[in-house]
Amino acid sequence: MVCMGNICRSPMAAAVLSNRTASWSTPKIIVDSAGTGPWHVGQGAHPTSQKVWEKAGYKHTHTARQFQSSDFYATDLILVMDSSNFTTVLKLAENNESRSKVFYLRSFDPALREIDPQSADYHKLEVPDPYNQSVEAYEETLAMLERAIDGLLEELQS
Repeated sequence: MVCMGNICRSPMAAAVLSNRTASWSTPKIIVDSAGTGPWHVGQGAHPTSQKVWEKAGYKHTHTARQFQSSDFYATDLILVMDSSNFTTVLKLAENNESRSKVFYLRSFDPALREIDPQSADYHKLEVPDPYNQSVEAYEETLAMLERAIDGLLEELQS
C-alpha cells in the first residue's frame, strides 16, 4: 500500500487488508505500506487514522517508511492511493515487470473496475487524502478502502 506520507491512507489500507487475510494460508498475504515522500519516516500513523481503523475493529501497528525501488523485488502487488503516488512509483520502476505490479487500489472496487487508469476518469480511482481533516473524512476514506479491498480479496480468491 502506498500513499504520500505513509501515515493516513496506506497504513489504514494495510490495517484492513492484514486483518482480513490474517487467517489465509493460500495465498499467504504479507502486507506492508510506504509513502512516496520522506516527511514522516519513523513516525507512527496519524492519530485520527489509527483511531478510525481501531474503532472499526482492526488491529495494526505501523511505522512510516518511504517507498524504494527495491520494493519492486520484494513485492508482488503495489497498490497506490492517487495519481501522484502512481506516477512517482512508476518512475522508480526499472522495467515493465516492475511497472506491471502497480495499480490504483480503488481499481479493485467492483463499482470502479471498468475505469481505465490512463483515461480522463483516472481521478475516480483516487483515495482522497484525509490528512488533518475531520474524523468523518477518515471514516469516508476507510469505507473506500474497505470496498476496494473487498474487491481485491474477491479477485484473489477466484
